[in-house]
Amino acid sequence: MRAWALWRRLDAPGHDACRLDDDGTGWRLHGTAVYGDNGVPARLDYEVACSDTWVTRDGRVRGWLGARAVELAIRRSPAGAWTLNGVAVPGLDECVDLDLGFTPATNALQIRRVALGKGQAMDVPVAWLDVAESTLTLLRQRYERRSETTYWYQAPRFDYAALLEVTPAGFVRLYPGLWELEPER
Repeated sequence: MRAWALWRRLDAPGHDACRLDDDGTGWRLHGTAVYGDNGVPARLDYEVACSDTWVTRDGRVRGWLGARAVELAIRRSPAGAWTLNGVAVPGLDECVDLDLGFTPATNALQIRRVALGKGQAMDVPVAWLDVAESTLTLLRQRYERRSETTYWYQAPRFDYAALLEVTPAGFVRLYPGLWELEPER
């Protein structure tokens, strides 16, 4: 399987393009986000590798936020321990997924891993990367599948809840107030 997406940011200037590939041993998501962050331009290339069951193995983000260079490497050991640039990050043992806070792309990995049936819900704690702060922290979120193409999503830490529309590949088509897929032409 190969899938791709091109999003337009709704809350600030920006775009994100990504592709999801089967790499023979699992899944690889790679893309680039270009956006404005509080008046500062940003360009970030990212990659996340998952097992064949969508469990995060590692991730990488490279690029820049204004004048600051960004080079972040995230790893999850098979035992569930997380590191950021080789330094252990405690408190993430319950996390299976990496969520890159600047892109909607990583939601697809979570949606595919939990594979909810219509009417099912699940709490999905993730290791959330804040690129501006260079931190990896626990983000509690919840998905509830409402239909073949919609999920009720909640992230209480950000006081955010909305109905996400998704594509058959699991990419978010509409992330209300934040992102929207560009129409195909």
